[in-house]
Amino acid sequence: MNAKPHLTASLSMEGKVCIVTGAASGIGRAIARQLAANGAVVVIADITTDVIEGGEPTATLIVRDGGIAHFIFTDVSDTAQVDALVAQTVARFGRLDVLVNNACIRHARPLLDMEEADWQRVLDVNLTGVFRCSRAAVRQMTGQPPVDEVRGRIVNLSSQHGMIAAPGDLAYGTAKAAIDYMTRQIATDYAPRGIVCNAVAPGKIQTGASGRAMDPVVLDRATRRTPWPRLGHPDDIARAVLFLASDLSTFTTGTTLMVDGGWMAA
Repeated sequence: MNAKPHLTASLSMEGKVCIVTGAASGIGRAIARQLAANGAVVVIADITTDVIEGGEPTATLIVRDGGIAHFIFTDVSDTAQVDALVAQTVARFGRLDVLVNNACIRHARPLLDMEEADWQRVLDVNLTGVFRCSRAAVRQMTGQPPVDEVRGRIVNLSSQHGMIAAPGDLAYGTAKAAIDYMTRQIATDYAPRGIVCNAVAPGKIQTGASGRAMDPVVLDRATRRTPWPRLGHPDDIARAVLFLASDLSTFTTGTTLMVDGGWMAA
């Protein structure tokens, strides 16, 4: 006999406790706000409360809008701080339902211009930071009672540049490619224990950041490469993360969801 459809599944995050790393600005800020707007308790994990694009700190803005948010200073390159992040979250809110690994730095250099110390720093934050946070989260999640078969969800932020070259940006692209692999590995290793792990791969997203992000050459290439008649916004990514973090996403694990305006299809 076929199982009855789960008619109550929804995007509501009511009662869910979420950690979003790198949520002070940009895509992480949009993700945190979207989760909170749908009822989640959101822990903002970052090394600053300053907003690159301007405005109130993310936690302040969420609370002002009627949500629940808490800031915990966290450098994802520090194992002790990452472990403390999860421990403090659980001590304050009782459990951890969702981890969003968004924290990321850039140091755009091709191979011959990349100093080894800079290479190690990018990987330590962008890749090993995902490892540290995921390990701490899975340790907690596997000991929790399941809710609708799921003990916890991880959503990683990868990139189309983990699949194709990021011109002149070796370390960033390498880390994002490895994140896609880590997503599949965690998903398969821990599915029997009720852990869901997926990734969202943004295309060119306009976050309000300056520097390379606004380089006319970079923007022109991205515009020409993207079939959709605009570049992406942080909310485009936040909505995709909301779906994968919610109970509406079922039987989906180990996958990377492209949110790139058709970049990889072209």
